Amino acid sequence: MKSIRHFIIAFFLLFAAATMHAQEKATAIKMYFSGWENKNWNTISKLLADEFTFTSPNNDDHISTLQFKNKCWGEAEHIRRFEFTRIVEQGEGAYVTYRCFTKSNKTFMNTEYFTFSNGKIKSIEVFFGTGQGFPTNEKK
Repeated sequence: MKSIRHFIIAFFLLFAAATMHAQEKATAIKMYFSGWENKNWNTISKLLADEFTFTSPNNDDHISTLQFKNKCWGEAEHIRRFEFTRIVEQGEGAYVTYRCFTKSNKTFMNTEYFTFSNGKIKSIEVFFGTGQGFPTNEKK
């Protein structure tokens, strides 16, 4: 009987640890997107690992943090807010699907896959969805 009780306690402790780990990823992802909403690169850069890479269908193949900032950060001025449809943790990564609302009253929906290393975002892979794909890529 004692061993069953120890097993149940161990199971719940592992479940709690896994849930906390997933919540930490979701929190980091939400903080990352808040940096875009608030036009605060500092918020974003603190979350990125030294070896961070960014990949998207917009001719971005594992580009570095500096390249990512130079190429993409200007898009922040067009972003009003994000609305998260889902955040799903899987192993050392997490998928997020969101709708972005721009200042020009356009919306688009993307899915991004974040990988993490030592509590930091190691990489982001973007999959463009319906709408524009990114704020200044407006379709008429």
